[in-house]
Amino acid sequence: MAASSSAAALGLCATVMLLDTAFSKSVIPDLDDSFKESRKDDIWLVDFYAPWCGHCKKLEPIWNEVGIEMKNMGSPVKVGKMDATSYASLAAEFGVRGYPTIKLLKGDLAYNYRGPRTKDDIIDFAHRVSGALIRPLPSRQMFEHVQRRHRVFFVYVGGESPLKEKYVDAASELIVYSYFFAASEEVVPESVVLREMPAVLVFKDDTYFIYDEFEDGDLESWITRERFQNYLTIDGFLLYELGDTGKLVVIAVIDEKNTSIEHTRLKSIIQEVAQDYRTHFRRDFHFGHMDGNEYINSLLMDELTVPTVVVLNTSNQQYFLLDRQVTDAKDMVQFIDAILNGTVEAQGGDSILQRLKRIMFDAKTTVVSIFKSSPLMGCFLFGLPLGVISVMCYGIYSADTDGGYIEEQYELSKSEMESPDQMEENRDQQEPSDGDSAEPPMHEPKDALEKKKD
Repeated sequence: MAASSSAAALGLCATVMLLDTAFSKSVIPDLDDSFKESRKDDIWLVDFYAPWCGHCKKLEPIWNEVGIEMKNMGSPVKVGKMDATSYASLAAEFGVRGYPTIKLLKGDLAYNYRGPRTKDDIIDFAHRVSGALIRPLPSRQMFEHVQRRHRVFFVYVGGESPLKEKYVDAASELIVYSYFFAASEEVVPESVVLREMPAVLVFKDDTYFIYDEFEDGDLESWITRERFQNYLTIDGFLLYELGDTGKLVVIAVIDEKNTSIEHTRLKSIIQEVAQDYRTHFRRDFHFGHMDGNEYINSLLMDELTVPTVVVLNTSNQQYFLLDRQVTDAKDMVQFIDAILNGTVEAQGGDSILQRLKRIMFDAKTTVVSIFKSSPLMGCFLFGLPLGVISVMCYGIYSADTDGGYIEEQYELSKSEMESPDQMEENRDQQEPSDGDSAEPPMHEPKDALEKKKD
């Protein structure tokens, strides 16, 4: 009875999984060449993949969830996928250079998704880019709703102006990263103090900052620098994105599973500095923590002891390490100020020597990782070329030896041919004295006799 019940349960689970897979495939169509013309009337979110790509296979279940949820919520955005290896020319027209590539296609525009590959982040990207470029905020209630919903967003306050034109241009380039709104002065909360109009503001970290053309320079560059929160949970992908801001990144490298005082203390110190000194450091620094030192070690080509603090300059690959034990937030502020003053020595960089070191480090890391993950594969990949080279070297050596032997034989034969008199003399000495046993004389060729007669 128990065996039959378990078998029935397994059968039910298998049926549910098959139905879920079939439903996901029906929701997310596989696109082909006809997509080029049929897409123009709709907004499409497309995953360009390769069947052999490991990252594509990892994204597939997440992509199925995205398609199902977008359909259930009645989104106007259609979700699809395309094998970029089968339709390479069409994928190239959309600017696909790697796998997987996620793009939102809206009319003649194609927007690249460069955020984390999670369901919520991808759906947020689709809603943001598929909607209006500049979204109006008609009331204070709507403004407060946006504040509760979005961690970072930009607002233009005022009427038509050259600043608004720059704001629209910047939004058209950076809509893939953040939300852009427009509002009148009456809609802005009373806590916001505007010294002049029109103005562009960024709301984040429970406060706001106003764009100042004199201090902040180009508007688009300012938006790029301000599109992140001041304190972040950092991974490798986010660290790469932070490189566009031009800011240094102060990172507490900790083990989040370790609840010891030292790990939690360093993290709390960085959070305190980010919160209490954000006005002082916001133009030059981002703050955050990273779980584990594996990625940081590969980036710095060094072995950092956890917990520790490292300050990265992602624009030129330089980094700064603590030269003392940090006791509190004020001590950390002194260390950061010393970096700004140039009194702390920078390590790393992008010099030629560092690039050569990076090449050697990457090669070593690749070889070690291959042998760790699959020793047999490592032996095959590196043993086969060495074996071929050994056979080639042996063949070259053997060819030289045989060639010398043949040449020696050739020289010997040549020397024998060059002394016919001596050979004739040796033949006469070997003839027997008995005439009966002598061989008959050889007749000269006819041509030789004719020459003698002449």
